[in-house]
Amino acid sequence: MDEVSLKSRAIVFAMCAGAVAFILALVATSGGGVDITNVSRALIPAVVCAAMCWASAERSISATAAAIDAAIARLARAAHGDLSSEIPAEIAVNVPQLATAMHSLFHQLNANLDSVHRLAMFDSVTGLANRTNFRRSCERMLVESPIGPGGRGGGALFFIDLDRFKAVNDTMGHACGDMLLGMVGNRLRAVADGVTMPPGSPPPLIGRLAGDEFTIFFSALSDPSEAARIGRGVLFALAEPFDLSGTEVTIGASIGIALRPQHGESLTDLMRAADAAMYHAKAGGRGRAEHFTEQLAAQIAERAALESDLREALDRNEFTLVFQPQVGAEDGRIVAAEALLRWRHPRDGLRLPGSFLERAEETGLIVEIGEWVVHTVAETIARWGRMGIEQRLAVNVSPRQLDHATFFRRLREAMRAANAPAHLLELEISETLAMHCSSEVLDAVAALRADGATIAIDDFGTGYSNLARLRSLPIDRIKLDRSLIEHIADDADARSIAHAVIGLIHGLGCEAVGEGIESHAQAEILRIIGCDVIQGYAVASPMDEDAFISWSQGEVRWASAG
Repeated sequence: MDEVSLKSRAIVFAMCAGAVAFILALVATSGGGVDITNVSRALIPAVVCAAMCWASAERSISATAAAIDAAIARLARAAHGDLSSEIPAEIAVNVPQLATAMHSLFHQLNANLDSVHRLAMFDSVTGLANRTNFRRSCERMLVESPIGPGGRGGGALFFIDLDRFKAVNDTMGHACGDMLLGMVGNRLRAVADGVTMPPGSPPPLIGRLAGDEFTIFFSALSDPSEAARIGRGVLFALAEPFDLSGTEVTIGASIGIALRPQHGESLTDLMRAADAAMYHAKAGGRGRAEHFTEQLAAQIAERAALESDLREALDRNEFTLVFQPQVGAEDGRIVAAEALLRWRHPRDGLRLPGSFLERAEETGLIVEIGEWVVHTVAETIARWGRMGIEQRLAVNVSPRQLDHATFFRRLREAMRAANAPAHLLELEISETLAMHCSSEVLDAVAALRADGATIAIDDFGTGYSNLARLRSLPIDRIKLDRSLIEHIADDADARSIAHAVIGLIHGLGCEAVGEGIESHAQAEILRIIGCDVIQGYAVASPMDEDAFISWSQGEVRWASAG
């Protein structure tokens, strides 16, 4: 279409040039008059001029059209990803402005693609490889460095988690946090650059996975002692103070080390092993570098098996509740029962919560288990209400459930759906969790209390309570932690402390409950120093529902030694 337009313009130009030549020739030869002879003579230079103009324009059009065709072909290759080839020379010769525009276009596209690549593959804060880039590059290095005889061509993966970084981010702001991460990246580069690698092996690969988690992969490094030396170097580098806008900050790190092929050959296996070793380092006191071990491998396998068993337990309805009575310290009258979770394991028998609840918390299965508990408790309370049993049923709330007000709303809905009397429900919340739960959670708890439920603080005396907050909480009872009760029968100081704590509880307008009572002597002392309610094996062991109902109806009685 452009070529047709150029030709049209060339024809018009040639005709105009011929017309001008014709008029000039006619004027020059007319001698004051115009006849056929003069016209004929004037036509000859006009035709010659027009023909010469057309010939010149046609050659120019042909060269320009060829340059445009070349430009179209080059742009077509660019559309398919070729941004590096040279722009054909005839474009610059015949259409220099087009050549300049194409140069600028390709330069800008290359710059934009480089920018997109950096954003997609590198962390913007540290300039290190991001998670995607690190995984791809590391997997490529693993493929290109196969394991040779004797384990040659191995590798070492370091999983680095910063200690106390969150405190810096929270107190100094995200800008200072990002500055600190950039400095950490520079120090990791310095440590990695100081490691002598075998000739021909790729340089160490450093990445920032997320937040304050970093990784370093060294190919062709499988010596545990050398890996340990590098780990110590990283710890030393990150333990040195950082200068953040004039403020000196000290953090540190915990490091997990996995070796190839000892701890896995794929990146997934190495990452899992290094991650487990890092958490082991944190559990050991932080500021440590730990190798993955067979013991850790066994723990990982055990946790995986436990998670699988827990999922099956939910599907097979293997959980059950047992009930431990709470009685008045003065008269032995039963006032409540605590519902305790048990797992009827098909192979191990009845398992206590301590053997599985932590793993349930880690995996989030505690939420599903909590749902089961909610509905079972609601059904049990409704059943007891119909039977005329007036003792409260106390149920523990897990940390994961306490984080969500929806748990308490669902419990309230389940109680109403089961037509369960709310005054027979008691919720037990640990002291530490009660000090930190959100206002939304407190509102949801208060709504249950308004329905008639009782709220208790569990394990009191193990945390750091804010008394003003404790007074403002919607609570009715406070349970002394068993550590405050354990030695009261033979230690005067322990008795004094327990006595003071009970006085504090009464001062808050709450009932004092002693749990973990193992002897009649402990029960008697608690009665004397003013404890209202006691619970423990000295009173009664946890029992199934039928046994508890018999116990509560007086077939089995508790009597205080007083």
